[in-house]
Amino acid sequence: MPSLFVLANPKRFLDLSGAVLPWLAAATVLALGAGLTLGWRAPPDYQQGDSVKIMFLHVPAAWTAMMGYGLIAVCALFSLVWRHPLADVAAKAAAPMGAAFTFLGLVTGSLWGKPMWGAWWVWDARLTSFLLLLFLYLGLIALRNAIEEETRAARACAILALVGAANLPIIEFSVDWWTTLHQGESIFRAGGPTISAVFLWPLASMGIGYTLLFLTLWTIRIRTEIIERRARSLLLESAA
Repeated sequence: MPSLFVLANPKRFLDLSGAVLPWLAAATVLALGAGLTLGWRAPPDYQQGDSVKIMFLHVPAAWTAMMGYGLIAVCALFSLVWRHPLADVAAKAAAPMGAAFTFLGLVTGSLWGKPMWGAWWVWDARLTSFLLLLFLYLGLIALRNAIEEETRAARACAILALVGAANLPIIEFSVDWWTTLHQGESIFRAGGPTISAVFLWPLASMGIGYTLLFLTLWTIRIRTEIIERRARSLLLESAA
């Protein structure tokens, strides 16, 4: 645990992230480029036709949205329990991006659902719980903007993030607990993936690309937030 606090020193984070960021960005471009290329070349599905290719945008977006909230919940725990020096900065930086990926997942899901289900939206368990995830993200953003005092805002947002984390297993296991239009797990399952390799490889590449994109943007936003907080502190000191 102490080593985490040493590495979380703002100056050390800025130095380390500055060195890693170019490599992270390059890996993001390569992964997304490979995924888009493989996805474009993937053949039509025998049932879904070319609309199956929306999967390469929708599934990674949904995964990244859930991953983002999970990271915020972990940061909230570190902020509340261990007063981690960068935990609140990281949580604040992740919320807008998580909301963006959630919105992308909802939009691409509607585009995919229309030709498959005949409707843009249905109130099934997974869709409803995923929509709740967007509201949780927006709630975190609104709550932080509503409280001027930084310490109180951090504590309130951390509590909300931890309470909202209960929605993540509901999203994940909703297809097992209730009857929904979504299919069950087809990738990470005991018997191995049920998706053909011609679809699995571009899906995996896009999943890696989305994850790296989130981490790249998250790192940039954390760096920006650290610099902005330093600037505010200097202004307050000079004003005093």
